[in-house]
Amino acid sequence: MTKDPIILSIETSLDDTCAAVTIGQRVISNVVSSQTSYHASWGGTVPDIAKRLHQEWLPKVVDLALRKAGSPKLDAIAVTLGPGLAPSLEQGITYARELANKWGLKVIAVNHMEGHLLSSFATNKNGRGPISNTRYLIFPALGFLISGGHTELVLMKAIGEYELLGETLDDAAGEAYDKVARMLMLGYPGGPILAEMAKAGKPIYPLPEPMTMRKDLSFSFSGLKTAARQYLEKNKPELTKEFVQDFSASFQQAVFKHLMTRFRRAIDLYNPKMILLGGGVVSNIDLRNLTRSVAKEYGLSTYIPYNKKLITDNAAMIGVVASFKFVRDEFTDLSKLDRLPNLNFPKVS
Repeated sequence: MTKDPIILSIETSLDDTCAAVTIGQRVISNVVSSQTSYHASWGGTVPDIAKRLHQEWLPKVVDLALRKAGSPKLDAIAVTLGPGLAPSLEQGITYARELANKWGLKVIAVNHMEGHLLSSFATNKNGRGPISNTRYLIFPALGFLISGGHTELVLMKAIGEYELLGETLDDAAGEAYDKVARMLMLGYPGGPILAEMAKAGKPIYPLPEPMTMRKDLSFSFSGLKTAARQYLEKNKPELTKEFVQDFSASFQQAVFKHLMTRFRRAIDLYNPKMILLGGGVVSNIDLRNLTRSVAKEYGLSTYIPYNKKLITDNAAMIGVVASFKFVRDEFTDLSKLDRLPNLNFPKVS
């Protein structure tokens, strides 16, 4: 029996400095060091600050991940190749290359979005997780990835074989949440705060569902964001707690309608056998419950990561993808290892 590979993974696609040790699908350690407080006063991620902090923090974060895992003998190093912020990606890749040369290890380059797609395949140290035995998987699966920078529907024909069915044409769902939260003076990052406010609100304000006339699987949130801004500029409401709650609920209702319209359409067109949810916006419990409810109408099971730390950006999900690539001998030549800020899945033909 082939032993599961022990992999150190590094993830620096945006503003979290992450390192993890995985053994196959088992997560042994998963360290996430957030830079949020350093970017808050700017209202968004500042590339130069992110780059400097990644460079400063990576040795400490990697060391902590290794120590938490018991300093095991590694079989490989995995690193996020893209998509993401170029200066941030560069720091992770540079440090992974440095460690690979120092320790004589092979490197596995990983698509950040494949990490989110396979995050439900991660298990705890004891091998328990949503999808702990891949031998019984039935394909195709439909991946629904909703994060700060991406909103995608991905057809998974097998592990490592994917087609991009639809993506956002402009803002991603998470970006739209953050931008509308800024209009409502909710701070940074405002998306999670807006989602929390929406729970107590009533969707009484007329915000339109985007792209109702288009019958493809593309997403767009810029029009909804503009409609929100125009309503606030025209009516100049006092930002009372009740108003913010109701406006947040109205915005979220429009987002959810748009997401579910495309989600249903993808199921109808591609007849998947299971649903995989991933990406930071999936932290929104109402969205998770709604997605599960729609999937249940079709008799489909929905899988999400076993731990909320695996939903947002983290290195353990990168390690899970790398474990499958290790078995397939998909290693990257160090001389060709380079960042790909716009990396994506192959588009459906």
